[in-house]
Amino acid sequence: MPASKNSKNSRTSKPKKKSAPRSRRGASGHEHYSPGAALAVLCGAALSSAIAIWWCFAHGYILYYGDAQAHLAIARRMIDSRTPGFEQIGTVWLPLPHLLMLPFVRFDSLWRTGLAGAIPSGLCFVAATGFLFGAVRRTFHSTTSGVTAAMIFALNPNMLYLQSIPMSESPFLACFTGLIYFLVRFHTNHRPIWAALAGLMAMGGTMCRYDGWFLLPFIALYFLVFGGHERWPALSLFTIIAAIGPLFWFGHNLYYNGNALEFYNGPYSAKAIQGGKPYPGQHDWLTAIRFYANAAKLNTGWPLAILGLIGAVVSFARRKWLGLSLLLIPITFYLLGIHSTGNPVWTPALYFDSYYNTRYGLAFLPFCAFAASSMVAGRWRRTIATTVIILSSIPWIAYPKAESWITWKESQVNSRHRRALETEAAEYMKIHYKPGDGLLMPFSDVVGIAREAAIPLRDAIHEGNGVLLYAAMARPALFPFGKWAIGIAGDTVSSRVGAWSRRGLYWDCVKIVEVKGAPPIEIYRRRSTSQIHR
Repeated sequence: MPASKNSKNSRTSKPKKKSAPRSRRGASGHEHYSPGAALAVLCGAALSSAIAIWWCFAHGYILYYGDAQAHLAIARRMIDSRTPGFEQIGTVWLPLPHLLMLPFVRFDSLWRTGLAGAIPSGLCFVAATGFLFGAVRRTFHSTTSGVTAAMIFALNPNMLYLQSIPMSESPFLACFTGLIYFLVRFHTNHRPIWAALAGLMAMGGTMCRYDGWFLLPFIALYFLVFGGHERWPALSLFTIIAAIGPLFWFGHNLYYNGNALEFYNGPYSAKAIQGGKPYPGQHDWLTAIRFYANAAKLNTGWPLAILGLIGAVVSFARRKWLGLSLLLIPITFYLLGIHSTGNPVWTPALYFDSYYNTRYGLAFLPFCAFAASSMVAGRWRRTIATTVIILSSIPWIAYPKAESWITWKESQVNSRHRRALETEAAEYMKIHYKPGDGLLMPFSDVVGIAREAAIPLRDAIHEGNGVLLYAAMARPALFPFGKWAIGIAGDTVSSRVGAWSRRGLYWDCVKIVEVKGAPPIEIYRRRSTSQIHR
């Protein structure tokens, strides 16, 4: 009987199906996570960043953007100034990108080449890529999806250019993707620590760009509605930590300028720069959407834009809404900026062949990368991932030149006159300026002349030095702070010093640098004491 029973069991037993390798599939059908994948993503992002920075440095592109040069100069003047200190950080641009440059700008070679701003920007890009990978992997429970999103993001040439220069986009994206990552962690495990870390990332974002301020009420609402039993501790932790950034900036502006809203309505604010002039999209939603959509398409490429929209539908259908909903918020912020707050976006196809704020369209890139990765699923996930990555790269493969990168093209077109003027003026100053002569100048595009001519900013007097500049211009006989003055025709320094020069007093105009289509740069040399009192 035992033998018969065993024989029956052997006849009725079915062969076991081979299970997927444990290293690749879990019991729920999800891909197992391997720490090696995260390390590979970070190493790949670091390699892409280093190659892009090297390429920009080799071609002299790091300081094409006027804003890039200004960010670098702000960081430098905090340690190299007649009045060094935190006050030199200014009132409009938020402080974190400049603080990240501080360890590097103290080295003259890194400051003069712009690498002092490129290095921290590149490090932030690597962090942003890693956080995006982690957020996507945890959202879709797929390492392949995470790698897909990371590669789409890290291989986009517009992103690679902006991460190679001293701009605020890369630090903000590091904080923003970090915020998304920790919110995804909180969504699956309502532990207050994730809310606290999300608050830390949000605080960093509010100290990089004003987009970060716009995020805060939406994140607070998320904790309130979806925080579960931990909603109040999580909401409290997030709010207390994240609010430090805006409160600090209000206090900074109030302390140094007597106006907590100096960054919004002061003389150097975006509102003042626009000057109330009308532009396309102002108080017109359809035009605002059209202009921003065009900028977004130029930054991502049309194949990825289409894949992103399809992927968004797939993602929401799979009820994976958190990451994409958060990534929509900066896009909404820019649309509101075009419509209501004097922040136009011009693209060459829509507005007189003009480039202005086209980089704002780059906010669409992480959204598309996240959304497109939602389609990477099932048995054919690796094939789908490869196809998505290749399709996303078609515009850059088909036309592999910087001319097709809208962020680079904007910087190249808008800086053409400035670069020509700076180079000629700097060559003159290299020959004639002696160490310690002293220089009177506005803190504008002229600061690039001092950098190229290797003139320390502590030799210069500018708006950041407060009353020193106004004393030198108002009473040059009593306050002879320098032997040289440089200004752009029509600015404060050029107008005042030029008026004295035309009257034969104090200053002589020794050089005018002109380029067709731009106001000239005027270089003045101070008269000797005997000439002044003659």
